[in-house]
Amino acid sequence: MAYTASGSEPAGGIAGWATDLMDKLGAPGAGLAIALENLFPPLPSEVILPLAGFTAAQGRMSLAAAIAWTTAGSVVGALALYGIGALIGRDRIRALVARLPLVKLSDLDRTEAWFARHGGKAVLFGRMIPIFRSLISVPAGVERMRMTAFLLYTTLGSLLWNTAFVLAGYGLGDNWRTVEEYVGVYSKAVVAVVAVLALVFLAVRIVKSRKPGTGAHRAETREFERDRIF
Repeated sequence: MAYTASGSEPAGGIAGWATDLMDKLGAPGAGLAIALENLFPPLPSEVILPLAGFTAAQGRMSLAAAIAWTTAGSVVGALALYGIGALIGRDRIRALVARLPLVKLSDLDRTEAWFARHGGKAVLFGRMIPIFRSLISVPAGVERMRMTAFLLYTTLGSLLWNTAFVLAGYGLGDNWRTVEEYVGVYSKAVVAVVAVLALVFLAVRIVKSRKPGTGAHRAETREFERDRIF
C-alpha cells in the first residue's frame, strides 16, 4: 500500500479508494464504502473504519457522523444480503443440500432449528466476527427472520463493531493502520477455527459413511435381505 509523503494518508489501494470517497462525499462516503464492504467481503472493514476515524480526527468529518454513516452503510448492505437470502428461499437451499455429498437434510433441519431459537444472537454477534459479518444476513433472509428483529440486531451489532474501530482510528491518529494488523490476526484465527471444524465434520462423516450399516452399506443390506425373502 502506498502512502503520501506524510506517511499517514493512503495514496492507493483500498484505503486510497476509501479516502477518495470520504474526501468527495464526507461521512456518507464512509457509509457507502462500508455498504460495499458488506456486499463484497474482500473489502476490509478493518481498513475502512479506522480510516474513517482518522479522517474525523483531522476534522474532515465529525466523529458522530462517521459512526452514524458507517452504521447506516452496514445496515443497508445487510438488508441487500437479507434480500438475496429471501430470493434464494428455503426450498432452493434444501434442494442444493440434498445434492451435496456427505451433507444430509437432517443437518440442515438442525441448523434451521438452531437458527429459530438463536437467530437474534447469531445476527448480533455475527456482525462482530470477520467473514460472518456479511454472511449471517443470508440465512436470516432464507429463514425470513422478522424484519424488525433483523434490523434491531443488525444495527446494534454493527454499531458496536463500527464504533470500536472508528474510535480506534480516531485515537491512534497517524498510526490508524495498526488496527488492521491486529484484526488481521483475529481474522486468521477465525478462518483457522472454521477450517478445523469443517475438516473434523468431513472426517467424521466420511468415517460414518464407510461403516457397515450406513449409507451404501445399508442399501446393500436391504437388497440382500429382500433377495433372501424372495
